[in-house]
Amino acid sequence: MNFATLTCIDSYFRQKENRSTYMAFHSTPSILHSKYVSLQSYGKSLSTDKTASGMKRSCFVENQVQKRRLVRGWGNNSFRKASNGFQSLQGSTNGHKESSNYSWYDEPTLPPPIWKPTKHDLVTGRDPNRVKFFDTTLRDGEQSPGATLTGEEKLVIARQLAKLGVDIIEAGFPVASNGDFEAVRNIARTVGTRENPPIICGLARAVESDISRCWEAVKEADFPRIHTFIATSDIHMEHKLKKSRSQVLETVTRTVQYAKSFCEDVEFSAEDATRSDPEFLYEVFSRAIEAGATTINVPDTVGYTTPAEFGALMRGIRRNVRGIENVCLSVHGHDDLGLAVSNFLSAIENGAQQVECTVNGIGERAGNASLEEIVMALYVRRQYYNKKLGRPDWNALLTCVDTQEIWKTSKLVSNLTGMIVQPNKAIVGSNAFAHESGIHQDGVLKNRLTYEIMDARLIGMQENQLVLGKHSGRHAFRKRLGELGFDLTEEELNRAFVRFKELADKKKEVTLWDLESIVNDEVRLQGTEYLKLERVQVQCGDKLISTATVSIMHMELNRELTAVSIGTGPVDAAFKALNSIEGVPKVVLQEYMVNSITQGIDALGEVTVRIRGETDSRSFIGSAANTDIVVASVQAYVNALNRLARYAQYPKSVHPQKDAVV
Repeated sequence: MNFATLTCIDSYFRQKENRSTYMAFHSTPSILHSKYVSLQSYGKSLSTDKTASGMKRSCFVENQVQKRRLVRGWGNNSFRKASNGFQSLQGSTNGHKESSNYSWYDEPTLPPPIWKPTKHDLVTGRDPNRVKFFDTTLRDGEQSPGATLTGEEKLVIARQLAKLGVDIIEAGFPVASNGDFEAVRNIARTVGTRENPPIICGLARAVESDISRCWEAVKEADFPRIHTFIATSDIHMEHKLKKSRSQVLETVTRTVQYAKSFCEDVEFSAEDATRSDPEFLYEVFSRAIEAGATTINVPDTVGYTTPAEFGALMRGIRRNVRGIENVCLSVHGHDDLGLAVSNFLSAIENGAQQVECTVNGIGERAGNASLEEIVMALYVRRQYYNKKLGRPDWNALLTCVDTQEIWKTSKLVSNLTGMIVQPNKAIVGSNAFAHESGIHQDGVLKNRLTYEIMDARLIGMQENQLVLGKHSGRHAFRKRLGELGFDLTEEELNRAFVRFKELADKKKEVTLWDLESIVNDEVRLQGTEYLKLERVQVQCGDKLISTATVSIMHMELNRELTAVSIGTGPVDAAFKALNSIEGVPKVVLQEYMVNSITQGIDALGEVTVRIRGETDSRSFIGSAANTDIVVASVQAYVNALNRLARYAQYPKSVHPQKDAVV
């Protein structure tokens, strides 16, 4: 059976409205040698006793395009239905129900949109033609298992995000808990009122109580935003919301109007947009714009789409949604198939102005689109994207993000969340600018551009140079921290200086990375301390039973408690001693990691532990650094226990997607 015959078979089944059947014979080599055709589609089933020649005679070539396909084999894919994967083999549709109208897959190219300046653009002097960066590290990123942040830690990250130059900070989900509400309000009061402030945004489900609570949290910012959403895919409407399409449309109009009564800047998202019927999606967005939405967001909630599909969807929205030319078109995506960044770049090429992403790509499941990867793609390939977007200056910057702050922001988020950056992570991984191959090393030594498309200094990565010595005073310490971009309160500075002197006595010379570790430790220790480590003493050796003595101050009991235990090693013995102390929560150790921050025999070692309560599925991460790895381990364990104790004071948080209101 040749290509022409296969094409005729495909045409036959398309006439019979079995458009997914081509998948079976296209992917099964044995059919090429089969006399009779018996096909099983991944959607509907269809069998036939026609021979290949009989099938071919049944085909009707209706125009010249079809004739060319017969001659040249497979043509373009515009007529093909998107694959539903192996859903029939799994016995369910997995939610990938799609519209029978596939014209949006082949939307023609549109001219670049004309972006109008907003009030925020005019006041802050930002280029209205930039790609806007909506950072959701503090909301979607914090939903990573174990990445719980205190209110103080969220504020530290928000300050750094503002310094990085993101346009919008989604500070949290205010209705989730009292702690989340206070964190969002504190960020709005401080970061949202600084010089050249970002927009401060809060998330709300399409429910009046969520929206009013969100407004109370963000209203003190100079530029507040309410971000409300509802699911629009059939699987979500049927199984989660239990609403019809008409009910969802009514909810969109009502809740966007309600949000608009509080705030002039309202963003609306259609959750699971990429698995929604496009025609219904167009109507949902049209209703949201008519109700007052100023930003329309298209989430790829489960990371299902591909770059070509996402670009086509952008064109379809721009062509079919009423009033879309008057609002900002935004995208949000997850990395379940490893395509999030590629999808976003395709969306930008096809008219999206705002991208919603997280630092280091952290987030639920496989994470979100990575902020630093998108920023640097738009920077390194700016000539390509400027040309693609029809801009006269091909060398113009496409964002307001300060690339020099990327490295520091990545390190801060990694340290505070405990989410370690994988070494081969693009842009910010420890191996991103490393070369092992001799050929590569030789080329880089001769000219770095042979194997490096960007300079590490572009993202603010610095050499680990000597910065201070043991005789440096408090004034020099403060000045050096300021030069490095660290902004500490007087209390934080005092604690950090004590840590610095202790470290300087041990190491003699303190480097940049040592200072970063000290500052991050002080930030991590913010918040209520229920347990405070007083001392650790261990005895171990190859012929000895490892024994540890641990003393802690129990702040609620207001007394020092000590315990002794043995273990398979000094760290295990110390953890067992800590667990045996009265009043310490019973936990399960899920993960233990050690990382060397600096080099040499006196290097700082950083330990990260992940724990969960015996009766709680939530995970909590603790980190600490010390020249003594046992001390760092116990301190990290205590930090994780303090996080668990803090969150135990509050009822279980509401999850924006999982806790649907019906």
